[in-house]
Amino acid sequence: MVLDAQPSPPARERLLTAAGELFYTRGINATGIDAIVERAGVALATLYKHFGGKDRLVAAYLEERDRRWRVDWEAAIAAAPEQRVVAIFDALERWWVTEDRYRGCAQVDAAVEITDVDHPAIAAIARHKTHLRQRLTELASEAGAAEPEQIAADIVVIYEGTITALLLQTVPDPLQRARRLTAGLLLIDSRK
Repeated sequence: MVLDAQPSPPARERLLTAAGELFYTRGINATGIDAIVERAGVALATLYKHFGGKDRLVAAYLEERDRRWRVDWEAAIAAAPEQRVVAIFDALERWWVTEDRYRGCAQVDAAVEITDVDHPAIAAIARHKTHLRQRLTELASEAGAAEPEQIAADIVVIYEGTITALLLQTVPDPLQRARRLTAGLLLIDSRK
């Protein structure tokens, strides 16, 4: 009896998966396209067919991470009806414990590595960070914040610092500290 083999994912998906693994763990500049096509099990021409080259593959990798982050964050928001603003740290904690080798924010890593301001990944990074602040502004507004944009900006600073503290393990319990600081900001703002 012959069992049906599972079909392999489409080439584009395999390339994104391979790029995601390699760019995140090794870095963008340290990862050549030959390593990506080898890991994906596709021909070099397939990478060019789908992405046109490494630059657009980097942008697509960042867009895919952003898409997955947004799904996870929205799930955390839905699971925390009383603490919707603070749920960003619940989502971050899930990423922290599920990433094979946590290296911090892929968007920030890419921004550090990419020096060309016209690189397509720069726009992907900007969209990710803009969405982060806009969504936090919406959540702060829903929570009744008197100054939701200011609260969101403060939470972004706490969030970015928390990512660094997780990566470098510079302070104990950075996620709990971030939750406490964020809840405190909301409390102070509600007294205005």
